[in-house]
Amino acid sequence: MADTPIIKTRIQEDLKTAMRAQDKRRVGTLRLVMAAVKQREVDERIVVDDVALFGILEKMLKQRRESIAQYQKAAREDLLEQETYEVGVIQGYLPAALDASELDSLVDAAIQQIGASSIKDMGKVMAILRDQVQGRAEMGAVSARVKAHLPAR
Repeated sequence: MADTPIIKTRIQEDLKTAMRAQDKRRVGTLRLVMAAVKQREVDERIVVDDVALFGILEKMLKQRRESIAQYQKAAREDLLEQETYEVGVIQGYLPAALDASELDSLVDAAIQQIGASSIKDMGKVMAILRDQVQGRAEMGAVSARVKAHLPAR
């Protein structure tokens, strides 16, 4: 990934466009994203790059998916519809998801790169994969794949 925050700039431009178009729902969602980015920048005294931004977006998606499940149980269609809309907007800024074979290839390459021989090396493998799969695969799924590829020893 490039060091310049390309996705952050795109979100800012899309926010301006949505404001001009008076698209209140999109403006609200994009402002939530920018608030999360700004919060991270202030808390950590950094400028968020694309890799960090993907992490923020993934966290926001996870929160919304959990909310969607709760709203479905509570039969709150109004809130369910809003969360579903926000998921769609946020996903638009993430790169295309990795399919199973691409993920397996990355896992195999990372295992070979460090010479991992057992589950004890899982942390090292995950450290290599984290930046490669950020925004393209759920880390829980990546962890499961790594476990499946490493002998239990």
